[in-house]
Amino acid sequence: MKIYISMDMEGIPGTINWEHEKRDPLAVKKCIRDHIEDLIHAIRCSKQNMLITNILIADSHSNGENLDYDITALDDRIELISGGPRPYYMMPLLDESFDMVFLVGYHASTGAMAANMDHTYSNSRIQKIWVNNLFMSEALINAAYAGCKGVPVTLVSGDLALWHELVRPDAMPWIEYVTTKEGVSKFAARNYNKLRVRAALQEAVIKALNGDKQASIYQFQSPYTVRIEFHSTAMADMACMMPYVKRIDGKTVEYTCDSYPILFEAIMALITLAYGAGI
Repeated sequence: MKIYISMDMEGIPGTINWEHEKRDPLAVKKCIRDHIEDLIHAIRCSKQNMLITNILIADSHSNGENLDYDITALDDRIELISGGPRPYYMMPLLDESFDMVFLVGYHASTGAMAANMDHTYSNSRIQKIWVNNLFMSEALINAAYAGCKGVPVTLVSGDLALWHELVRPDAMPWIEYVTTKEGVSKFAARNYNKLRVRAALQEAVIKALNGDKQASIYQFQSPYTVRIEFHSTAMADMACMMPYVKRIDGKTVEYTCDSYPILFEAIMALITLAYGAGI
């Protein structure tokens, strides 16, 4: 059995805003490490532990430099993907050989109410994003990438607002979800008790590994269309430099293709182009 872990930061308990990350990076890195350590401990406590051959962790927040290499010393099956830019951003090296995906420390989509640090990939660039006319979060876009590889997402940890988004019937109601905190506002959170989060994480990991729920594959049907509303017309101008991008209105562009992995990379390319607007 192989487990793939995509780790973000904004849904980690103890984190509250990006200034906190800049002002006290060691404290934020400790929060991230503690949550991952709790997750690995939960895996080792499961009945399925001996069947697991590989645990691949993708450090997927920002530039992928949030976990130190010595995290691999927690277990001899752990490997760590760090750094960027890299192909498939938050899901690098995921392939059909993995049995399940955990999304750890994730957050709600841009514009969600009572969501701590809500955004979708870029807080400063993306206003809204849809895939095949469904309003999306990073968790759903990444889960669909896992789905195109035939790998189910079985566990997610993050804030309460993301839980509300993921349990919808058209999202991923089958997942084991660990609520780490709830947003008071975008840059304020009620962080849940560390011991209770640890216990909830252990219970969720054991259920996910034991297959207590029938995991489903989250995916879309081809053709795949992403529509992005940027914060400014200048950003949409820059995005339209990519071939086959269609302008919908002043701030909104659309891109369609027959391959979800290509669409997944196109989203990252469009966001990167938007940075060229210099706003």
